[in-house]
Amino acid sequence: MSTAAPRHDAQHADRAAPGALAVAFALASVYILWGSTYLAIRFALVSYPPFLLGAGRMFLAGLIMYVVLRARGVASPTAKQWRTLWVLSIWMVLLSNGLVNLAETEVGSGLAAIAVASMPLFAGVFAMLRGRHPSKIEWVGLIIGFLGVLWLNAGGELSSSTLGLVCLVIAPIAWAWGSIWSRDQDLPQPFMSAAGQMLTGSVWMLIAAMVHGERMTQMPTLSATGAMLYLVVAGSIFGFTAYIWLLHHVRPALATSYAYVNPPIAVVFGALIGGEHFTAHDLGAMAVILVGVVIITLAKARAAKPSVPAPSASSSEPAA
Repeated sequence: MSTAAPRHDAQHADRAAPGALAVAFALASVYILWGSTYLAIRFALVSYPPFLLGAGRMFLAGLIMYVVLRARGVASPTAKQWRTLWVLSIWMVLLSNGLVNLAETEVGSGLAAIAVASMPLFAGVFAMLRGRHPSKIEWVGLIIGFLGVLWLNAGGELSSSTLGLVCLVIAPIAWAWGSIWSRDQDLPQPFMSAAGQMLTGSVWMLIAAMVHGERMTQMPTLSATGAMLYLVVAGSIFGFTAYIWLLHHVRPALATSYAYVNPPIAVVFGALIGGEHFTAHDLGAMAVILVGVVIITLAKARAAKPSVPAPSASSSEPAA
């Protein structure tokens, strides 16, 4: 999911290389846990309205992380940092995760994952608007990726749901903007930043639930509650922890490879477990989008400097 977090170049250079098994386990965690969150959202929506689901998930995950971090001596965000987190969580929690939840009330989980895969493309555009001009190879990736986005939105299941279409266009744009905007902001260390964003974001989600007229009208099913708790533990805590570990120990291009691995995994989960069906149109558009994302990721890796900035929690989690 970088910011004004302090750099740790020397520490990174001196850190012993992790074992291949540890890297493989962390990558599998990010790929599988984050790839499965889209289907878990769909299962949780059986009993939980979209924004109330987001409010509960983010509050529980944020509270657990905040308490654990404080117990380990991590400083709480300053007043200025809390103000920044309140703003950032509008983009990174309410308008990304919240709108994905809302979209999945009408479209399948795999299709939502395909649409969210366009996030790195929008991030490239926003970076360009803020003065970082793409290389020629990145331009190729952007053009190919956006052709895939147009293809996805031009037909198939997504075009039949206006609500799903609007939500799944806004969600990756909001996530991308928040990721780029946060780079110039004063934020706490990555894990505390994530905890703060989830806590503040849960309040925005609760407000959205009230505006949306959401309420719990019956006792939630055991399976829906299990899916919600899975989102808290597996998606928001374990998956995020594995991702931050990867950012500290492997090349950024490898750590961020979730951007093009999660969508196919989400499609597989949706088809095998959720009984979802995908057309050649949907799968073709996904392939084109992911080709663009891969090109951009590899181009950035080639242009990256040897020094590695400390990771930011603001751009690490996928919108789901």
